[in-house]
Amino acid sequence: MGATGAVGRVVSSELRSRGWVVTEGSRRNPAATIDLSGPAGFDALRRLAEAHDLVVNASGVEDVRLVRAAAPAAYLDVSATGRALTELRSAAVPGQRVLLGAGLVPGLSTMLIDALPTAPGDSIDLAVVLGTGEPHGPAAVTWTAGLAGRPVFQPPDGRPVMNFREHRVLPADRGIRRYLRADFPDHVLVDPARALAIRSYLAVGNRVTTRALAWVGRVPRLAPLLARTPHWGDDRWSVIGVNRRTGTQIGARGRGQSRATGVLAALGADALMRHPSATIHTMADLVPLSAVPNLGA
Repeated sequence: MGATGAVGRVVSSELRSRGWVVTEGSRRNPAATIDLSGPAGFDALRRLAEAHDLVVNASGVEDVRLVRAAAPAAYLDVSATGRALTELRSAAVPGQRVLLGAGLVPGLSTMLIDALPTAPGDSIDLAVVLGTGEPHGPAAVTWTAGLAGRPVFQPPDGRPVMNFREHRVLPADRGIRRYLRADFPDHVLVDPARALAIRSYLAVGNRVTTRALAWVGRVPRLAPLLARTPHWGDDRWSVIGVNRRTGTQIGARGRGQSRATGVLAALGADALMRHPSATIHTMADLVPLSAVPNLGA
């Protein structure tokens, strides 16, 4: 689903290169029309899923009904908020293979946090930089704009936390950056037995645009202006996890986050279908960091 989007195109191409037969579901494909704006789209998904092994959601649509509509096929969700992933986990059909958060953030970020040395009770800051020089699909822009004016889902702070209103200075690929608190969902994906307090922060490649994002956090009605923001800067991204107690860091960087997300999602799909356990997984459960290809750093 979402096969004509910036991420969906990469997922389709990568899976085909691995020998998969791919059906490109979208609103524009007469052979596999899936329009999730109404009940007919879910009916179409059910019919298509019956003849497929895996359903990949790269549409940006967050709806708990998707995982059940996909059953008995496996289900992979490229990216979603913490609330959506928590609901999808609860809604999955027993015995269904499910991969939640398969992409860059969450996905690679989940793997990095999993590999970071920690002790129970540690606080982890996840610092995410996304490039502003890459034109993204409308779903990605809508997702980011939709965070404005909304609280972070189940924050570890013990109080309500609003997106883009708090900031923290954290390491970046080159030097340090001012980051804004954002509702990326790794805190609901990492193994709860590790008892970590995970807080995610976002900066965009252009510092002026990051400051504009802070204004949007305070005045959410300005969120539609994000779609009109010029694509200044480059397409570099970085993801860095920092243990507050020890100062230990672990990170990754690359170029072209849509491509990176698609490559990682395809890697996760392969691992999901090869894994012997038909249950709910994260990228950290399935893919070792050593298996991640060069993502254009």
